[in-house]
Amino acid sequence: MNICVIGSGYVGLVTGACFADLGNKVICVDNDLSKIAKLRRGVIPIYEPGLKELVARNVSEGRLSFSTRTAEGVHKSEVIFIAVGTPSKENGEADLSFVEGVSKEVALSMKSYKLIVEKSTVPVSTGEWVERTIKAFNRKNVRFDVASNPEFLREGSAIKDFMNPDRVVIGVKSERARDILVRLYKPLKAPILVTDIKAAELIKHASNSFLAMKISFINSIANVCDRIGTDITEVAKGIGLDKRIGEKFLDAGIGFGGFCFPKDLAAFIHIAEKNGYDFGILKEVQRVNEDQKLVLIKKVEELIWNLPNKTVGVLGLSFKPDTDDLRYAPALDIISILVNQGVKIKTYDPAAMSKAKSILKRGVKFCKDAYEVVRGSDCLIIATEWNEFKELDLKKVKKLMRQPVIIDGRNIYNPAEVKKLGFTYAGMGRR
Repeated sequence: MNICVIGSGYVGLVTGACFADLGNKVICVDNDLSKIAKLRRGVIPIYEPGLKELVARNVSEGRLSFSTRTAEGVHKSEVIFIAVGTPSKENGEADLSFVEGVSKEVALSMKSYKLIVEKSTVPVSTGEWVERTIKAFNRKNVRFDVASNPEFLREGSAIKDFMNPDRVVIGVKSERARDILVRLYKPLKAPILVTDIKAAELIKHASNSFLAMKISFINSIANVCDRIGTDITEVAKGIGLDKRIGEKFLDAGIGFGGFCFPKDLAAFIHIAEKNGYDFGILKEVQRVNEDQKLVLIKKVEELIWNLPNKTVGVLGLSFKPDTDDLRYAPALDIISILVNQGVKIKTYDPAAMSKAKSILKRGVKFCKDAYEVVRGSDCLIIATEWNEFKELDLKKVKKLMRQPVIIDGRNIYNPAEVKKLGFTYAGMGRR
């Protein structure tokens, strides 16, 4: 099948490369000239395990190409995926200007039947607006369909998630659109749920909001554990063994980040309000998530006393391991708060250092590795659970630190073992 993916960010590039790997002819389009130039040279603008090799293989075998011209992609393809950004406005509403712009370009470029598919995370009823926009600019009255196909990709495991999905959701209005998308996804041998377009759009926001709610819930339980003196890991295991609940997304820490959960949560709250419903439970999810950063700051204050002129090491900057994504990363806010209180910061991240240097420009020293971070530090914060941090030589860490204090914002260490080595240790809800 001939496919065009418009937007070559996290979602678009992974989607295009994976479709190509399934044997389709794919052209990825983006109006960022620099990004497309890099992709043509084999340079991947994002960090995603396995993506560089996947792109290189499919380019060399002639199934994947890149362009800056929407018209080229539309002319060569039957199925057009819209995977452009939908950033949040100040009020939490999704900014759909990029989606509208692409819809116009597609309409003006169509010469034969096209299936235009929303891949970006969009509010309910966006499909209606996409259809209306295409009709308005479809000067030659070319036949087309609009569909919704939300993505459920996790950064750090996006290729695996695409190739082995829990389910594929497609929202359609016509049998033709249904048949095309079912045929396209058939090689994945995954359950395919066919709905109307509004249901498909809603499923994405509802899914991410529910997962965010689980994280804020377990973080709230962790805060209770801190107060009563028991261990959140034991409590979470007991909760997760209930098959109605499940064990995933029950890891307590400093809160969720990334582009999806915060943005989708805000957008879903706005969608509900726009339709006359106050989604109070999701507002509380937001509040708990923001407060969780302050919970960690309070632990720092309690364990090293006066903050001004103290040196704090922070391991991890990206919002999760196996990505360089810093959008809404809790570590950035934590560092900013500490810097504003006169703390000197030393930090290291395996993938996100270059991006972080353009954001954190005051009071931060970027280090070559974790051991340089801990040297002379009064406190060490674990902000991202990269595997290499779990394997640190803690005896060496203790010798290098000015004060042997660890605040484990991701609960990667065993408290008893760390304390046995002579550290003062605080986790998130750990006994």
